[in-house]
Amino acid sequence: MGERLFGASVRRREDERLVTGRGRYVADVALPETLHVAVLRSPHAHARLVKIDGEGARQRPGVVHVVVPADVAALGRLPLLVPHTSLVAPACPEILPQETVSYAGQAVALVVATSAVQAEDALDALKVEYEPLPAVAMADALQPDGPRVHPGGNVAARFTQRVGDPTRALAQADVVLHERFTLHRGAGMAIETRGLVARWDAELGQLTVWSTTQAPQMLRRLVARYLKLPEHSVRIVTQDIGGGFGPKAIVYAEDILVPLLARALGRPVRFIETRREHFLAVTQERDQWHEVVALRDTFVHDCGAFVSWGIIVPVITSVSVPGPYRVPNYEVTLTAVYTNRVPVTPVRGAGRPQAVFVMERMLDLAAERLGLDRVAIREHNLIQPDEFPYDVGLVSRDNSPRRYDSGNYPECLRRVVEAVGWSGFAKERERALAEGRAIGLGMALFVEDTGLGPYEGIRVRVDPDGRVFVFSGTSSQGQAHETTFAQIVADALSVPLEHVTVVPGDTAGVTYGVGTFASRVAVLAGSSAAHAAAEVRKKALAVAADHLEAAVEDLTIEDGRIRVRGAPSLGLALGEVAAIATAPRPGYALPGGMDPGLDASAYVHVTQSTYSSGAHAAVVEVDLDTGSVRVLRYVAVDDCGTMINPMVVDGQIHGGVAHGIGNAFLEEIVYDDAGQLVTGTLMEYALPRAADVPSLEVGHVVTPSPLNPLGVKGAGEGGTLPAPAAIANAVADALRPLGVELTEMPLTRERLWRRIQAARSP
Repeated sequence: MGERLFGASVRRREDERLVTGRGRYVADVALPETLHVAVLRSPHAHARLVKIDGEGARQRPGVVHVVVPADVAALGRLPLLVPHTSLVAPACPEILPQETVSYAGQAVALVVATSAVQAEDALDALKVEYEPLPAVAMADALQPDGPRVHPGGNVAARFTQRVGDPTRALAQADVVLHERFTLHRGAGMAIETRGLVARWDAELGQLTVWSTTQAPQMLRRLVARYLKLPEHSVRIVTQDIGGGFGPKAIVYAEDILVPLLARALGRPVRFIETRREHFLAVTQERDQWHEVVALRDTFVHDCGAFVSWGIIVPVITSVSVPGPYRVPNYEVTLTAVYTNRVPVTPVRGAGRPQAVFVMERMLDLAAERLGLDRVAIREHNLIQPDEFPYDVGLVSRDNSPRRYDSGNYPECLRRVVEAVGWSGFAKERERALAEGRAIGLGMALFVEDTGLGPYEGIRVRVDPDGRVFVFSGTSSQGQAHETTFAQIVADALSVPLEHVTVVPGDTAGVTYGVGTFASRVAVLAGSSAAHAAAEVRKKALAVAADHLEAAVEDLTIEDGRIRVRGAPSLGLALGEVAAIATAPRPGYALPGGMDPGLDASAYVHVTQSTYSSGAHAAVVEVDLDTGSVRVLRYVAVDDCGTMINPMVVDGQIHGGVAHGIGNAFLEEIVYDDAGQLVTGTLMEYALPRAADVPSLEVGHVVTPSPLNPLGVKGAGEGGTLPAPAAIANAVADALRPLGVELTEMPLTRERLWRRIQAARSP
């Protein structure tokens, strides 16, 4: 072999089939006699289900079956996946609501027909009588005498954490800032909507489900539980997935009901969500109201109608506000409330963009109030490289101490300041002002907890023909698992990259796993891949040594062949070793009593999260007459530890920044007072286009993590975290002569135009 593959910018192996239209998505799964599901969704945000009659729908052409709530009452509710001690009577959704619907778009009934069109048409024949109830919005949720989402009240949880003595620190401070920040709802909006196809094999007692899930192992466990099947009888297959961003890590009613119908009806059953349904029913995020006094943060978080993922999003926000800074005195109180809106679960960034926005806006405002340079105020407060591991003093999302493992925050800041030309920007701004242009420069720093444990399974197997297979329980939605896992394993086994095939997200390949979310796969699955491949290598050398009558230490592996040093004619191909280890022969036992086969599984556990970090800077131009903003330059300097594939890391950062630019300017889910979705199409919910995202300048600082053998940290979400804050700080810088305050995101053109006009008014 040539140079080491780990750390090389190897071209993504997935891209050839994806860009040539040969990707295989759930909608491409074509099975004979497949039935199609359409879902009736509540038109009300809050209502009592008085009566539902499915008889008319059953008589419609092509209809095979109708499911109403009473049919599945025994299934109960979806589980609470992430408990927390502060949760009070946590409300999780029923598979289908038996008495009350809690948000517009909630699934109420299903129609199964021989075609998708027939199923959709038959929805009109379902007769449902509703008794509307008052819809609770975030502004109403804490009213003591207001309407309730659930009988137990609207407060899902209250939770306070404290470091040092904030009360004393505030009393002694010369200047205290008091600000309010509002961050609105957004969506993941993956290009591929949710979907699944289920097939029941009665002869084998085997259920196969093709799904867009980010968590195939979790889906398998829950399907097995609700259908009362042993887990080995359920196989979840995830092939190509057109984006995930968090909401596809959730289990929805359809994920249980479609497999249930496939078994009951004895035919494959398929559900492909429409874009309208994606807007109505897929989980969302971001909605928080912060009141910040210095660094005493009191905020309200909108959970939506249910808390299947507990309060993980606001907890992450609460512990992420300190970021890369020394904050000896900090207090945060979160109040999580129920509303009659779509449930909230993690969306790329998972509560951290809100935290970065709060801290980085406060730093810019403090610098302005104190007459300090915005870089200097950050430099003065950054945690230094010799202070790691650094204990923040807070309990993190996994109930372990929030302890930063490694980093070089001053170097990230220095690099971004130099790259963006901070020192010369004042003159550039003056020239622009002379031309009648308003430009500004802003920055934001972040720390992200990545590599969430406890483990992720990988199995490595060498077949007798010499091919190497890597089975992963994690599904890939653009993270290039097929490339990065292959790089790790090819290096460990000293085989050419083209000999390695990665099979991601198939529960038949590996027994246990968690999922692809929380920037965790490189840390956990990557470490497991390295360990499993090392075990296979060790076994291969032992078998070859026994067969060649040589000592293990006298053997080498190169280009997939094991050779004896000093005797180049003696050797075995890795496939030949696999054949020896696999095929039983009378009178021969593998050395050391080892198990047959040249394969190994690994579940490397981690004791705590790794922590990625970075500094981003943006240069913007604001049109004072229209409120439109153009990002002229964007510079990102990120530290995700050792990089398996720098090109893949750059791609993740590019995608994250594009997502962050969408969050900064465009993406906002809006409901009216009755809880009806106003932004229900891509005409109202704008996504960033190519023209909205400038050419990005990406640099890297590398501080390997000491917590795993590869030294890696997560990279999938880092670009999304600082972008809204960096852009807001840049826009505020451009509008500083007008005194425009920016405390609300996204900065839509209309919202910004109104603020500019208000500032210009006498």
